[in-house]
Amino acid sequence: MRTIICIGMLVILACIAGCVDSGDESDGGMQEGASVPITSGGQIYPAYIAAPGGTGLYPGIVLIHSFNGPEPGYREMVDRFAGEGYVVIAPEWQTFEKSPSDDVVEQLVRDAVSYLGTRADVDTSRLGLTGFCAGGRYTMLFLPQIGDFRSGVAWYGFPYSGGFNNETTPASLTGEIADPILIIHGSRDQPSPVADIYRYATALDAADVYFELKVYQGEPHGFMIEDGMLSESSAARDAYGEMVRFFNRTLG
Repeated sequence: MRTIICIGMLVILACIAGCVDSGDESDGGMQEGASVPITSGGQIYPAYIAAPGGTGLYPGIVLIHSFNGPEPGYREMVDRFAGEGYVVIAPEWQTFEKSPSDDVVEQLVRDAVSYLGTRADVDTSRLGLTGFCAGGRYTMLFLPQIGDFRSGVAWYGFPYSGGFNNETTPASLTGEIADPILIIHGSRDQPSPVADIYRYATALDAADVYFELKVYQGEPHGFMIEDGMLSESSAARDAYGEMVRFFNRTLG
């Protein structure tokens, strides 16, 4: 009888363990996200930030939202990302202008980095940059210009675009990139054709820049956010995991 009871308990415990295991979806004791002010260029920008719970030093990430603004899906991503063991801040770069100049956004990103430096839970020697759409272009553009970052992930960016005001193209700075970069793109991205991404990757390779490229067949521009919310498609879930694993390798 005791043997039967023990076996039954083991089965129950195994079932519970299987239900609890959530892989990359674990919140890791995440603190609740909050809005914080960042002073930049004499103006105060809101930024959304979330962090892991508990004590210790964590890598920091600056996340740059797309041209469509700080949609709810980005907040969900920040929360989820914090659960992976990162302090993540997403400044709202369109607060005062829909299409600001590159130097305005660059200064805001620098000031977001400075803000992370005021926190006791951030290891400022392990900082990463990621961005989507216009934010993907900014990631390609600022990674070689802001020395605080150790790696970057550019989502469906525009390497050959001068941005809203026809300024510097990220591709013109290819030889100045000293940090690893992951490029995530969809094969059916119409605003940013995948052919440009292959050309950019070829230029990175010629300049001996370490990069990784993940192209999702059939995915359009902006496939991580659907109707303002974080997509749960198989491609989106896999791409999110690619980003986390890349930062784990480069900021670990």
